[in-house]
Amino acid sequence: MAKGPGLYSDIGKRTRDLLNRDFQSDQKFTISTVSHTGVTLTSSGTKKGDLFLADVNTQLKHKNITTDIKVDTGSNLLTTVTINEPAPGVKTILSFKVPDQRSGKLELQYLHDYAGLSSSVGLTANPIVNFSGVLGNNKLAVGGDLSFDSKDGAFTKCNFGASFTNADLIAALTLNDKGDTLSASYYHTVNPLTNTAVGAEVTHSFSSNENTITVGTQHALDPLTTVKARLNNFGKANALIQHEWRPKSLITVSTEVDTKSIDKSAKFGLALALKP
Repeated sequence: MAKGPGLYSDIGKRTRDLLNRDFQSDQKFTISTVSHTGVTLTSSGTKKGDLFLADVNTQLKHKNITTDIKVDTGSNLLTTVTINEPAPGVKTILSFKVPDQRSGKLELQYLHDYAGLSSSVGLTANPIVNFSGVLGNNKLAVGGDLSFDSKDGAFTKCNFGASFTNADLIAALTLNDKGDTLSASYYHTVNPLTNTAVGAEVTHSFSSNENTITVGTQHALDPLTTVKARLNNFGKANALIQHEWRPKSLITVSTEVDTKSIDKSAKFGLALALKP
């Protein structure tokens, strides 16, 4: 296990990845190439029904500075500059999108053996200020995530969370949406040799008095092939199989079935990632 509690976004992340990552009903193609100078060029295209979205991302690394420049089909230019460890444990991230003049943001992250802090401010006249902090260690952590809109003079985000981690189990509890949503999640490693794990998340909305329960599992059929499945209390069942047919090149086939509406046809998704 890594030292320190990590950032607030790490609370419950293993469960979220198990239950959500790589599940999709669209068709996506991604290809990445790396030049001899270290420049990485990644092109991706996604077909969502009759809509086709594409983007091109260029990543340049120089010492501890990484620059990402992405252009998409909506004529948006997103630039992100990351400076890794200008001081021990510190990371600085500057991002902005053209032509969105309110998108500029500066973020600072600090990781310590007993704390993880992140603060960001929008680069506008009336910015949105965000601060999140976690205290603890690699076993027990508690923290909060706050956002304040200086234009409206109001908090737009007020979240709190806690997590417990040991060798094969991770449990997390979060209170989000200004106290309206309570979520409890659980991740358990059954067999590290086959990457077999199970997880569950229970979410309760106080305003609608509605519960959402999602359970999932994953298992490696062999070192290059993984299967995953999930099911929620609304009858939505998903499954996928992912195969690494060459190093860092993946093909993922996924499906979704509504077990409460068997007259509806199943949805299928395909993702192909190539890295020569």
